[in-house]
Amino acid sequence: MSRIDDLIQELCPDGVERKPLADLLDYEQPTKYLVSDKNYSDSYPTPVLTAGQSFLLGYTEEVEGIYPASSNTPVIIFDDFTTSFHWVNFNFKVKSSAMKMITPKSDIELDFRFAYYAMKVIKFEVSEHARHWISVYSNFRIPLPPLEVQREIVSILDKFTELEAELEAELEARTQQYIYLREKLLNFSDRTDVNLKLSQACLRISSGGTPSRSIESYFQGDIPWVRTQEVDFGEIWETDLKISEEALKNSSANWIPANTVILALYGATAAKSAITRIPVTTNQACCNLVVDESIAYPEFVFHWLMANYEEIKSLGQGTQSNLNAQMVKNLDFPAIPLSDQKSILDVLEAFDSITKSLKTGLPAEIVARRKQYEHYRDQLLTFKELKSA
Repeated sequence: MSRIDDLIQELCPDGVERKPLADLLDYEQPTKYLVSDKNYSDSYPTPVLTAGQSFLLGYTEEVEGIYPASSNTPVIIFDDFTTSFHWVNFNFKVKSSAMKMITPKSDIELDFRFAYYAMKVIKFEVSEHARHWISVYSNFRIPLPPLEVQREIVSILDKFTELEAELEAELEARTQQYIYLREKLLNFSDRTDVNLKLSQACLRISSGGTPSRSIESYFQGDIPWVRTQEVDFGEIWETDLKISEEALKNSSANWIPANTVILALYGATAAKSAITRIPVTTNQACCNLVVDESIAYPEFVFHWLMANYEEIKSLGQGTQSNLNAQMVKNLDFPAIPLSDQKSILDVLEAFDSITKSLKTGLPAEIVARRKQYEHYRDQLLTFKELKSA
């Protein structure tokens, strides 16, 4: 920051001019880069991109109409409807015609990467379904300090970006290591002496219920109520919705204690599991397992269900692969000694903390670095405006 301050004091002490993006950047329609064949495969060479959050849709074998981006000739792909955008420095094709390919004008002293970072600071909320680049977005003005200042700012912000990418790569590697270790530790296929039916390892297996949606007051209480979309391989400390005592009395919803393991029976999360950390109620699509702790730790059951997600999901029936409570009760469960369960849990929970915790571990560090980056980005891209004579 002191280096930037010195440069500003030397090169633009009176402030900097602000220019509209339209004066700095050119755009091209993506028509000739649109992919025709949606049969994507990881074995194909050319990425297919969208400017939305998903970004990389897959890879195509098409060899015509490829946008020739590189580290020397990068491009910003801009979603005309959502105003989401990405920096791209490799060859690609696109899926949507609702995009702009943004490049720098040739006659302006502009570091293109500086413009990209300046666009990140623009605050704009899309309120209508319309194309925005020409009508709105390109009219936003960004500061244009001397080129040396631009490059120094880009150098600093690039370092933050590289650090976050390194942390995310490490998180991905640790996550894959955790999954491999979990499946290895929880594979008891060679042991027939410890198998019980899952129902035998539980004190109670039940489902919940949904109060009448037509009675608004039923959903204005303080009783936590879990839906299957909240059952997603994690701990449940709170719920999106809460129901009233009256709703509880007039539905098949019922209380389950903390440390109950929940398995989703149908819906988008079918066969996924979670573990409650507070007493809750659930809807009817949740299979609630109150574990007999003389046989198993609830956390062990939870990890075992996660490790066997694909196998359990394959038992589903119908177009949505729905499960039912009887299928869950009949699952073969490895009732190994509690001491062995504890040893496995100690290993898994150490890795789990590294890969998932927002208080410790890599996710916490990524969040902290992202906030730090956003703070410095906003500071670095704030300039006194040059007053016209």
